[in-house]
Amino acid sequence: MWQADAQSQVVVDLDAIRANVRTLRSSTPAQVMAVVKADGYGHGMVPAARAALSGGATWLGVCTLDEALGLRDAGLTAPVLAWLWLPGQPVGRAIGCDVDLSVAGLSQLAAVIAGAREAGRAARIHLKIDTGLSRGGAVAPEWPQLAESAGKAQADGYVEVIGVWSHFACADAPGHETVDRQLAGFTDALDVAKRLGVEPQLRHLANSAATLTRPDTHFDLVRPGIATYGLSPLDDPAVRATLRPAMTAHARVLLSKRVPAGQGVSYGHTYVTQRESTVALVPLGYGDGVPRHASSAGPVQLNGARYTVAGRVCMDQFVIDVGDAEVAEGDEVVLFGPGDGGEPTADDWAQAAGTINYEIVTRFGSTRVPRVYRGDAA
Repeated sequence: MWQADAQSQVVVDLDAIRANVRTLRSSTPAQVMAVVKADGYGHGMVPAARAALSGGATWLGVCTLDEALGLRDAGLTAPVLAWLWLPGQPVGRAIGCDVDLSVAGLSQLAAVIAGAREAGRAARIHLKIDTGLSRGGAVAPEWPQLAESAGKAQADGYVEVIGVWSHFACADAPGHETVDRQLAGFTDALDVAKRLGVEPQLRHLANSAATLTRPDTHFDLVRPGIATYGLSPLDDPAVRATLRPAMTAHARVLLSKRVPAGQGVSYGHTYVTQRESTVALVPLGYGDGVPRHASSAGPVQLNGARYTVAGRVCMDQFVIDVGDAEVAEGDEVVLFGPGDGGEPTADDWAQAAGTINYEIVTRFGSTRVPRVYRGDAA
């Protein structure tokens, strides 16, 4: 299913997103927050959010206020949590639009109180405790003061403490010692908050990896991100088999030609033909999401056969050496997909580029590559 006149495109299977969320939802008594930040990990934030909600998610998670407000502007009314924001941003508008806000310190709490005054209503907040990721969240020595101050703000009618939350560092490595340590730190923080009169409606800690492997971390809400889109954070074939990748990246051959043996290909001539060969030009590059680190390594499928990028990935294009195979302009090239037809997967590209599958799909958010949606949820 090609968009008219497109020389490249990404196809997003919204039914796969819905099915993935349904699978995750069936594995836990907790509610599911589908994380749709970064334009739905490259899949399209609003369509992905709708598909996730139809699969049983009851919450949506984003990073920025712009993302949260974008969901509201699209007419989505499900609870939304935004966790990366600065005082001075449109906090009052977010509160007025029923956007839940993460609060990790006293300065953020003060900004939320000011925003609540502006909005004329209590802000819904989730207090974040840093249990060992050393990223966002209040560290343990600061936690009692934050919890106590939030409790006072709640008593004064400025906030409603909806959640207490944290985030794992190594849940994608089952058995890693930090998982149990962070879980213990989280339960300790909950106990401290309770002693100070703060008992949240929701406690949430589990990301995709913990949702898939650690039911003891699920509490009231789980927050799957990459698993929503059918990719696993775990190097476990059994886990991967339970999910359905939602994205397929395609392009069409723009040009094919014969070149002699010993011919350098692409910038720097890091690839040289071993014999007379046909090379095919594919109109996708790192400006579209193809990782440059996959130069001379990224796999593609063309006319049922596997090939590897020949030489460096350029901003707008790359080349493959197909030897003596017949190739015509307009032939379809599949960079990655679910793997049903033997095509490479996002995991294959991640291995080739020395990265993770999250980065591969999220890169394909370029405005130059049209997205096409399919499935009943489209």
